[in-house]
Amino acid sequence: MNRNRIAVLSAATVTVAALGLSGCGGDDRQADKPVTVPSTSAVVTTPAPPPAHPLPAPEALTGVLYRLADVNVPGAEKVGLVEQATPDDAEALDKFGRALADNGFTPLNFEATDLAWSENDSGNVIATVHVTAGEGDAPGQFTFPMEFTPKGPDWQLTRNTADMLLEMGAAAGGGQSEPATTPTPTP
Repeated sequence: MNRNRIAVLSAATVTVAALGLSGCGGDDRQADKPVTVPSTSAVVTTPAPPPAHPLPAPEALTGVLYRLADVNVPGAEKVGLVEQATPDDAEALDKFGRALADNGFTPLNFEATDLAWSENDSGNVIATVHVTAGEGDAPGQFTFPMEFTPKGPDWQLTRNTADMLLEMGAAAGGGQSEPATTPTPTP
């Protein structure tokens, strides 16, 4: 959405301003002073080789997202769709789906592209997920990188990605799943 564009433009503006300000000061250095650069050591790690089996079909990953967002699927049934989720997470998973629906972000359409094996977690898959939310003349659209982990023959959303999505859902719903009541003023 526009927030991503604004964040990128803001970061670019800060970078340009910092570079511009660095050229505005007086040059008190003497031309013959050598510049000393501190040395650092870096540890180079080699990413794990990709698994021998093929990447999953995009539909296997988007199916997880459709079920997580579906208000007709109880939270208890969504627990198995998120890595390391417990029955205690069922209520938050229910609230996520309700917040999407209550705020006009349904119906949702997911498209997973650019599937690749994770360089950090062997067996996990990273996908660029294009989300179209709502309907009408101007549905909301955004793209978000998501990570999935295998669970037997199926896939789960990684806990890290799920936590980010739940935070976004809570922010969209203002942290509430029911309409707020207007306080009555006292005379």
